[in-house]
Amino acid sequence: MDPYEYRRQNFTLSEDDETVREAFAEFFEKESPVTRARDAEPLGFDSELWQLGVEMGLTSMALSEEAGGDGAGLIEMALVAEEFGRSLAPIPLIEHVVATRLLAAAGDPAHADLLAAAIAGERIIAFVPRPLAGRQIVHTAAIAQDLVTFDGDELVLVSADGARAHVVNEASLPFAWVDTTAEQVIKIEASDPAALFETAGREWRILTASALVGLTAASLELGVEFAKTRETMGTLIGKLQGVQFPLADVHMWITGARNLVRRAAWFHETEPEAEQSLAYEALVYATEAAVKGTSIAAHVQGGLGFIGESDASLYFLRAKGWAHAAGSVSAELRTAGEIALTQRRAKRDVETREPAGLIGAAL
Repeated sequence: MDPYEYRRQNFTLSEDDETVREAFAEFFEKESPVTRARDAEPLGFDSELWQLGVEMGLTSMALSEEAGGDGAGLIEMALVAEEFGRSLAPIPLIEHVVATRLLAAAGDPAHADLLAAAIAGERIIAFVPRPLAGRQIVHTAAIAQDLVTFDGDELVLVSADGARAHVVNEASLPFAWVDTTAEQVIKIEASDPAALFETAGREWRILTASALVGLTAASLELGVEFAKTRETMGTLIGKLQGVQFPLADVHMWITGARNLVRRAAWFHETEPEAEQSLAYEALVYATEAAVKGTSIAAHVQGGLGFIGESDASLYFLRAKGWAHAAGSVSAELRTAGEIALTQRRAKRDVETREPAGLIGAAL
């Protein structure tokens, strides 16, 4: 098999990738234990952890060196996002990273100061993955003063005069209402705003899916550890098929979702015009795996898994919250199908025309 074609089917990590993953796994394990997520409730934001993340390079690493960043790609950021999700870190990592990448790609000099402040972590900005118009509830809007989004025609920056009122929710995420008719809306000049928004949307979906993989993996570990120590009638519950099989299912879902995320990240970075539906597919699969997987991990622990003080319960609630932030799963799945169908029809049309072209040239 051609080495390049082999790489298109093989998404194992390189030595450098492993180094990145290990560095941020250590960072989040040390600086963001689950207790930190609890302490950040109900807003879901820890300013001290945010500053530590800035010092670690979280706000700059995903940008090119020309834009003032460190040149990391989406594959590396997906690895970081998985460790971020594993710890339930109460910082707006994904929304901020995608927003800064979009601003940098647009290259509008009018927003150069904002971009510099965002890279330095001095100002939190957030990407909104759906066109924003009128009054909508938006994830991260309670802590990000500036939102980068699309109004259907142009990229825009939606800014509030002050902090938006936090909408209290069971997942303790920073949701807030955003009203584009009442807030300042400024156009972001870009050569192809729709394409830039679509690219940023795929990045947001890939990173969110990766974070959900990490969340589900951590939840599974809680369920497995409980099953290895809890007894019923003198027998470890981990020896019961009714416990083993559901946990094995969750492990398979995690493995499948992780592989799909890495495949999506690789194609997005190396062949951005190919397999564009992968980002949507990864988010749908990772969302469903997270909601079902965290539910199973909690069920394994019985009533203990559903009390408010339980970490299993926290992971379940956060999985549901992030699923809501992603919007409608059915809509994401429909979009994935439409993109895949369009690309395959285009490929079929090209393959159908090529023989005729060759014959015509020969004649």
